[in-house]
Order: sequence, then structure tokens, then C-alpha cells
Amino acid sequence: MMEMFDVLVVGGGPVGACAAALLARGGTASPLKVAVLEPHRPQMPAADAAIDPRVVAVSRASERILEAAGAWAGVRRLSPYERMRIWHESVPAISPGSLVFDAADVGEPNLGYIVENRVLQAALLESFAAAGGHIEPAHFVGLQIGAEAVTVATSGGSLSARLVIGADGAQSAVRQAVGLTVDSSDYRQTAIVATVATERSHEKTAWQRFMRNGTLAFLPLADGTSSIVWSADQDLAKVLLEGSSADFEAELDRASDRALGRTRLVSDRASFLLRRLAAHHYAARRVALIGDAAHVVHPLAGQGVNLGLLDAAVLAELLLEARREREDPGALRVLRHYERWRKSEVAFMSSAIDTFDRFLAHGRGPLSRLARKGLGWVNRSHELKRFFVSRALGTAGELPRIARRAAR
Repeated sequence: MMEMFDVLVVGGGPVGACAAALLARGGTASPLKVAVLEPHRPQMPAADAAIDPRVVAVSRASERILEAAGAWAGVRRLSPYERMRIWHESVPAISPGSLVFDAADVGEPNLGYIVENRVLQAALLESFAAAGGHIEPAHFVGLQIGAEAVTVATSGGSLSARLVIGADGAQSAVRQAVGLTVDSSDYRQTAIVATVATERSHEKTAWQRFMRNGTLAFLPLADGTSSIVWSADQDLAKVLLEGSSADFEAELDRASDRALGRTRLVSDRASFLLRRLAAHHYAARRVALIGDAAHVVHPLAGQGVNLGLLDAAVLAELLLEARREREDPGALRVLRHYERWRKSEVAFMSSAIDTFDRFLAHGRGPLSRLARKGLGWVNRSHELKRFFVSRALGTAGELPRIARRAAR
């Protein structure tokens, strides 16, 4: 007989694993029976393993969500950052025209953490499994939605669930299987990621430079190195990826204006094309989308995973409330509530990020000149800086309960 779950999460990346862990640890008298479909479960890297260049920035709201999911204590090699320095290529990094956010100015211990993606994923899946969750090591093949449940075909057999959560990324097979459509556009940029050593200390600071052909960020890592995210126009990206390590380092020194001195590659370069994606609907009958399956934003603000973790927290909160009311977890009323809540919040952040990319990284003309001057204006306004910091920390907007409360 086919095993029946209350919730089946397709995709065990950080966002899907977080939703599953929150649901499994919901603490109700009648806990939900949850499974995750994940064919490639990562192992927690050894303490002395090289830091992977694929990292994410974790906000304060996300820290609280991860704590509620039982995973925060298991996240290793955290690198808290205390400041952000943002500047345009038309001014030096250290100048009145640059914008600096400092945790001390807003009474916070830090502005967030830089964490390896694989560490975050491994910690969340470990927490989910420890809570009694089931991890199915198989690939998604297809699904069939019935009146009472969804039958999911996998490479290892079939599973049944009252609700399927699609957390399987921008090319979501779940989204395509249920016919949910998207708006998608090409940024005509490629993001290049790598780990670099720098001549000068990163000073627990995230550095970001806007240029006419892209955006370059240095993210501080726990071992003193930095992870770079270089969102470059495609013609430039092709040259950067095809050149030698020495050529890349020379171009990196030029693009960073040597804000941290000379740079040296300590990892391979990886890259991915940048696209914007927004699903028209986040929910259908007995199916909900979270994370990149529902929305993809430009990486310049480091908000992609944080938006996804908020999706997971909101959906988990609503599903657990429905459980307490003895309501079907696949009820469309519950899923539409989730969609309305998250769609407006994501749209606000996505629009803000696209505005930064348009006018600071690629803009020309009077509006772009005004935007560049705006960095210095914001830097001189305590109230404006507090507003932007609260958004970066994820502590503004309509938040789920676990993201609002103080971390223990």
C-alpha cells in the first residue's frame, strides 16, 4: 500500500528543508507526517575542509527561522558581518559618496551572517531527520492531483500526500507539472562566484561596488578569505571565465579598485546566468510553491534565500494553524492566504532590487546620476539608514511570528 504523508516537500535545498523541519517540529498534539524528496543529500563538511564559494547571506529574520527549525545550532563556520560598504565606481570606496551601514549604529550585534549553502542545507536536513521526518532519496517524475491527495511518481516509486510543496528551484518541475505560469526576463548578466584571499583584512565587512557593466561584492568568510559574487554583463563575463587565473585576478583588482588590496584566487570560478522570475500564482489545488520555484531575484542584495526562508516560515505557520483547527493541509483557502501574504512582500523587494540594478549598475543619464548621489545622501540620514538596515535584516514588513521574536 502506498505510504500517505500530510506534506511532501519536493526539493531538499535550504528552503525546502527549512519548511519541512518547521512542520516536523510544529509541536502540535497531532504532528504532521512530513517527507522530503531529495536525491542528493549533502553531508556536513569536515571542520578543516575548504570553504565552498557558494555562500548565502543569512538575515536576522532568517536566523530566528533557522533557530525555530532546530538547525541554527548545527550551522558551522558562520561569518558574522558587522558593516556593509556600498559605492559607485565614480567615487572611491572610502569617501563621503559611499554608503556605510554599521550594526553598532542600529543597536545590533551584526548585520547578518555569511554561510556556505551546503552547510545550511545539511544542518536543516539533519534537524528534519532528527524530528522524525522522512527523506526519500529519489527524483521527482510527475504528479496526479486527486480529490483527497496528490500521487507523486518518483524514480524510486510512488508517494501520496495531502499537500505537495514545490521547493525545486527556478526550473521547478512541480510548477510545470501543475501548469503554474511565470513572468521571466533575462538580466543579460552572468554571476561569477569564487573564493579569494585579499591583501588587506575584510574587516567583517561586506563590500559592494556598482559599475557600468555589473556589480561586484566581497563577502567576508570565517577563515579571513572572501567570497566574491561578480554579476557581470555577459560579454565581460565570457572574458573573465575564459581567461587565466592571473588575468582574472588582474581584472578583479581593477574592478574592486583594490579596496582590499591585491586579490588571489583560492578556488575555482563557478558561474550561472541571471534571470528574474515571478510566478503568477504561488498555489494551486493541493500544491504550493516556495523559494526559487515561486520567485527569483537578482543576487546583488543577497536576499534570495532569505525571501525563500520567509516563504517557508509563513507557509509552515499557516499549515500548523490549520492543523490545530483540524483543517486539511491542502485546503485551497490556506494556500491562497499564503500566496497573498508572500506575493506582495516579494514584489516589493524584487522591485527595489531591480531599481538598484537599473540605476546604479547600468544606468546612464540624470536619474542614474541622482541615484549615485543618493548613496551619499542616505549615508548622512540616520532614519533612512535605519529603514534600509531593517529591510536588510528582514525585520520590517509583514512577518511570521517566529521571525519577529528575539532569538534565544
